[in-house]
Amino acid sequence: MGLMSGLVEVDQSGHAERAWVIEAIRKLKADQTRSADTHLHAVPVPGLPDVDLYLKDESTHPTGSLKHRLGRSLFLYGLCSGLISEGTHVVEASSGSTAVSEAFFARLLGLPFTAVMATTTSPTKIALIEREGGRCVLVEDPASVYDVARDLAEQARGHYLDQFTYAERATDWRGNNNIAESIFEQLAMERFPTPEWVVVGAGTGGTSATLGRYVRWRGLTTRLCVVDPENSAFLAAFRDPGCGETTCGSRIEGIGRPRAEPSFLPDVVDRLVRVPDAASVAAAHFLRSRTGALAGPSTGTAIYAATKLGCDMRVAGQSGSIVTLLCDDGVRYLDTYFSDDWVAEQGWDLGPYLAVLSHAWDHGVWMG
Repeated sequence: MGLMSGLVEVDQSGHAERAWVIEAIRKLKADQTRSADTHLHAVPVPGLPDVDLYLKDESTHPTGSLKHRLGRSLFLYGLCSGLISEGTHVVEASSGSTAVSEAFFARLLGLPFTAVMATTTSPTKIALIEREGGRCVLVEDPASVYDVARDLAEQARGHYLDQFTYAERATDWRGNNNIAESIFEQLAMERFPTPEWVVVGAGTGGTSATLGRYVRWRGLTTRLCVVDPENSAFLAAFRDPGCGETTCGSRIEGIGRPRAEPSFLPDVVDRLVRVPDAASVAAAHFLRSRTGALAGPSTGTAIYAATKLGCDMRVAGQSGSIVTLLCDDGVRYLDTYFSDDWVAEQGWDLGPYLAVLSHAWDHGVWMG
């Protein structure tokens, strides 16, 4: 009789399951190779000859938005953490663009996908999710999307992707072709290769967390400005970490939240700017008229603030560059933010903000 080893062993490994995960990761890496980079466009601003403005065009991803990067990262995080396996029902709380990208990746891996979102989400985005094979669950209260998504995942014994918690940790902020590394590599041959400012909106907070960490890791002097729409909680949280909720959600799709999300890291943000909703929409219209770029309203939020920063630099006698993001394709908003009737129904008067932008771009002077 052999000696007792004293070991107690529980084996939950499975060759077939591990093989499926390895193949799923290969498919995601292949997508990354196919769509690894996006264009960085120089945008001439006649009134600011010593300030170079750039737009990182994230609309050219296969799913049409910045969230393509996040969706892939969240699936890789789930796969490598043992949270997603063959047949797992994946669920997300999303205002639209993240869910479009996640539905794409779920279909790529042959997984069922459900998105929970507010009833105010653009019908075009809902159609895009369903086109990718996803199912949409709409709720009246935007603040309830988290709990509904979590409950649905538990009922299905699935996985809640939870972009609002995991965005900042699912992305490798040190590199691996993240958006920060891509921006700075593309700027390397420009007149001002280290930008004075990078301007981004906050939805999950993941993009600002990646950029803020990256510039510190690289030892760069670039400052990070986060833009926030009306009725969003990020500005309050930036002023006072104890304040992090509002009673209503943002009217600018893609950015702004009724609470300060766990992925938002205020300590890596240098400035936070609240932009009026009408100014965000006006800036999207203005960008289209001046450059032909058709971008969503969250891009308008960033453009409005970036223009103000450029004028401030001119007044201070500074030269340099500013980078912001073209977050998604404005085609998704032709029936809403780019519809004059719809804009009027929201009570937004774009005229004053269009005048501010025109004067700034033509003369380099910010009015007001």
